[in-house]
Amino acid sequence: MTESRALLRRIRVWLLFFIVCLVLSGATAFPLVTELRLTEDALTGWASPVADAFPSLLEWIQRVRTGLDVAESQYPFLLYGTDWLAFAHLVIAVAFYGPYRDPVRNIWVVDFGIIACAGIVPLALICGPLRGIPFWWTVIDLSFGVFGVIPLLVVRRHIKRLEALTEPVNPSVALRA
Repeated sequence: MTESRALLRRIRVWLLFFIVCLVLSGATAFPLVTELRLTEDALTGWASPVADAFPSLLEWIQRVRTGLDVAESQYPFLLYGTDWLAFAHLVIAVAFYGPYRDPVRNIWVVDFGIIACAGIVPLALICGPLRGIPFWWTVIDLSFGVFGVIPLLVVRRHIKRLEALTEPVNPSVALRA
């Protein structure tokens, strides 16, 4: 296997990993009410040692569940916002098919993803406290940007190497050499 084919394979594996993570992240935003009920049931049942070790986690899950239950029963239109959040994740995941197909030509999508991951940091640090999100949960939100940017930086580095390997030779440069 040539070096360029090996790089293309690595790029595609990393992109596929990133796409799957985006899809999973988006898909989990649809059933929030059910997820919170299951999480609370777990923390008060089979996962109670976790709740015992981190009591503020159980308190936060119960608070969020109460808020979602009220929103679902009295203001269901509020949950429509999380449906759009989920949809946005899925649409962004589709955008990464471009660099999967032609990484060098579509590196801009990877750059866009890197910028989006960086944008998570100020969003979480500013909006988290404004919305009463506990700091430890803000750290979890920040991790999406930190862990999300890692595969994208790896992909970008590989794309730049692939670009250098596949650049067409400029005949005027070759004649001067």
